[in-house]
Amino acid sequence: MSIEAPKATIIPASDDLFVATTPNGTALTIDTNSERHLAPSPMELLLLALGSCTAVDVINILKKRRERVTDYRVEVRGERREDHPRGYRRLWVHHIIRGHHISTKAVAQAIELSENKYCSVAASLRPAAEILSSYDVIEDPEITLPD
Repeated sequence: MSIEAPKATIIPASDDLFVATTPNGTALTIDTNSERHLAPSPMELLLLALGSCTAVDVINILKKRRERVTDYRVEVRGERREDHPRGYRRLWVHHIIRGHHISTKAVAQAIELSENKYCSVAASLRPAAEILSSYDVIEDPEITLPD
């Protein structure tokens, strides 16, 4: 007996352009024409998947630790193999955290927990690609209002 898993569907829309529907019914366009750039390519979607997976982990861990984050972003880039199927060989994930008195130890621990315990996208990519993480913590000045 097998349990049917939710499925994504992809249908052609025009030359090298596809419409994908996620298991929850959200539609998005995928462009496989590397010169046109109308929508993300499948490989760009992998970068977005990794970045968003780790971002949700890290920001939630920092919130639970009551870190005073005022801004957060993740930048992801990848180096692809020369030979086909040209998968990613190495991925760099860079976290940029702004806030008030942010603990660098808390940031490092949150990233480590995401990488090694929580982020299922990283776990899926890791057998084929090295994932390197880094971070910058930027201190936001405290704003004091006059009385």
